[in-house]
Amino acid sequence: MSTTTDESPVAEQLSDDFRERLRELPPSAKLVAKVLETDAPLSQGQLAEESLLPDRTVRYALNRLEEEDLVDSRYSFQDARKQVYFLDR
Repeated sequence: MSTTTDESPVAEQLSDDFRERLRELPPSAKLVAKVLETDAPLSQGQLAEESLLPDRTVRYALNRLEEEDLVDSRYSFQDARKQVYFLDR
């Protein structure tokens, strides 16, 4: 058994600044950020499925994360009508 605490590339350590700004946000925004940390990029609908939050709550959480510049978005390559979200570390 290894005694090191190496983390996988997917679960990269978040910066202290990122964590501090996230700390002030509501629990729904923290949950959405955690889902994005492991499964980004995801659409709003996919975020709702993964987090088990209602669409409206996910929309609110994404707005709060965007206000703090913690999340960014781009148009999906599979469906240009949808936006996908990812953490802006």
